[in-house]
Amino acid sequence: MDAINYVESKHLKKKVTDFRPGDTVRVHVRVVEGDKERTQIFEGIVTNRRGSGMRSSFTVRKVSGGVGVERIFPLHSMSVSRITLVREGRVRRAKLLYLRKKKGKSARVEEKQEEMLAKPEQKKQPQSK
Repeated sequence: MDAINYVESKHLKKKVTDFRPGDTVRVHVRVVEGDKERTQIFEGIVTNRRGSGMRSSFTVRKVSGGVGVERIFPLHSMSVSRITLVREGRVRRAKLLYLRKKKGKSARVEEKQEEMLAKPEQKKQPQSK
């Protein structure tokens, strides 16, 4: 382990929610206003994740008042207090930048369906002689 990874490993968050691009997440962000601190929630679709270690970040996109808003969050930042997975999306890309051009229903991401854990039994064919 090199020196940079050794120093960074002390500052990594222990519990990080597992999410991917296409998932809808709720990010709880600490906001300081004067001498008061409050938590602000930003909910939207994860459009991309990048980096590794302390330098990893992710982008969340939402539409607010008819205007698309994208926000980049450092994954291991102290300002991000919690990340909650709302729903899993089914996408085939790592970067969902095409959502910027979409509007309305075409900007939705299909929800991931749970796969059948048990395989259906195969019907036995009668052997012909």
